[in-house]
Amino acid sequence: MILSIGPAAGPLWQALALAAAVAYAAAALAPEGAPGGHRVAALTLVVGWLVHALVWLGAIAGLDEPGQGPRFGFAPVLSVTVWLVLGVHAVESRFFPLPGVRRVLAALGVVVVLLALAFPGDRHPVASPWLPLHWLLGVASYGLFGAAVLHGWLLDRAEGQLRGRQLQPLAAGGPAGPLGLPLLRLEKLTFRFVEAGFVVLTAALLLGAGASANWRWDHKTVFSLLGWAVFAALIVGRHWQGWRGRRATRWLYVGAGLLALAYLGSRFVLEVLLQRGTVAA
Repeated sequence: MILSIGPAAGPLWQALALAAAVAYAAAALAPEGAPGGHRVAALTLVVGWLVHALVWLGAIAGLDEPGQGPRFGFAPVLSVTVWLVLGVHAVESRFFPLPGVRRVLAALGVVVVLLALAFPGDRHPVASPWLPLHWLLGVASYGLFGAAVLHGWLLDRAEGQLRGRQLQPLAAGGPAGPLGLPLLRLEKLTFRFVEAGFVVLTAALLLGAGASANWRWDHKTVFSLLGWAVFAALIVGRHWQGWRGRRATRWLYVGAGLLALAYLGSRFVLEVLLQRGTVAA
């Protein structure tokens, strides 16, 4: 699905991965109340994110083991997904700082970087020139849906606070969510990520079906199509039935869960529980 750096990649790439983990840990632990704490947290998060990018970009370019082909595995996919969500958060935090979310995502960054070191997946040659685009689109859809899940959680949290009458009205009117955004704007942002992820996932599935010579109805295909169908139903329900609030976010969580089972779950079982390296692109 995506490329990774593993223990076999050599001490330089291991050192870069560990440096990313240390920077993420510093961002997660930086005290916000201390003088300059927010600046330290923001700086270390950006450093971790950039080094993290260097690690998996090095694998895409084949710099870790030239000529050996890309790596596949559940941990690399999870690593890049969290990296994409962190990128979205880094942009948003420039306008709407949210220390609690930053701590959680930075801690996740530590986990996924180390997980990709422990379970780097297997190297496989590229059978079709279209497959790399299929892989990249698939991981991009994971990142977009991951960002949607994060914003859906913030939306649920904000609505829970609203029911508890803990939200403060904005000058422009209406309650503010955890990002300091009006709830309607936060909801709209959440489903913009859903719609973008759905388009990218559709393209990935079409490319996968067209580019794979041994396409078959396995668990990965079934869960992927089920996830696609759930997101399609969510988009239709939102636009034509007016689905909102927790009803809509529940569909979001179910769709994201099915996609996670499609690749991450199956690869986790193969690589960790069964300790097998067979890959189906």
